[in-house]
Amino acid sequence: MANRRLVKLTVINDLICPNCAVGQHELFSAITHCKEDLKLPLAFQIEFLPFRLISTAVLPQDYEPKVEKAAFFSQRFGAEKFADLEETISSWAAEKGVPLSFKGVVSQSTRAHRLSRKAFLMGGMRFQLPCLITIFRVHLQEGKDIADIDVLSDVAAEIGFMSKAEATAFLKSDELEEEVNNMCDTARAKGITGVPVVVVDGKWAVSGGQSSEVFVQIFKKLAGVCFVSTMLIF
Repeated sequence: MANRRLVKLTVINDLICPNCAVGQHELFSAITHCKEDLKLPLAFQIEFLPFRLISTAVLPQDYEPKVEKAAFFSQRFGAEKFADLEETISSWAAEKGVPLSFKGVVSQSTRAHRLSRKAFLMGGMRFQLPCLITIFRVHLQEGKDIADIDVLSDVAAEIGFMSKAEATAFLKSDELEEEVNNMCDTARAKGITGVPVVVVDGKWAVSGGQSSEVFVQIFKKLAGVCFVSTMLIF
């Protein structure tokens, strides 16, 4: 389609975060609907930036002993709040047919963010998007440990932007660790305390795991289809 408006999306998320997985699914659903069903004159450019909900002081990258997700989040948020979160996520997962669960262990997300950043630097969103989708799948559906080098190197090999051996060597190094740490610090310095946050064209930020309809309304406005009231917060 000629004369498409480019919409630049910057998504700040944490790969241990169920709400981020929900938000990513809803955002992609909105993009697909706008492109395939509504046929809006839009093109999308997406970059994911790292955030750590749990600091390295609370949960070191190689956290030992491993802690089960349910036990960790129950202790961190309180049993009642965690039960509400689990119920909300489970209801959404059942409705969408995405089997998210709280099985498995919690680990620091730095290594997973490094792999995501490496994918972006090697191929932009062509590699980063499937990398993130796969990390969310193995962590939040299959219950695998995303601090495990073997797990992450399998992700890279599955996507195809590095071989398992290349990914293993990268993950054992400190390449991109400083960059990821700085990005996480920058996000907090800008006042971000929770994720996901989707920044549209560098101007507006949509916070929290919003529904696909929220994004559809925003994209309609950007395409000039109609003027709508959105949840845009500078």
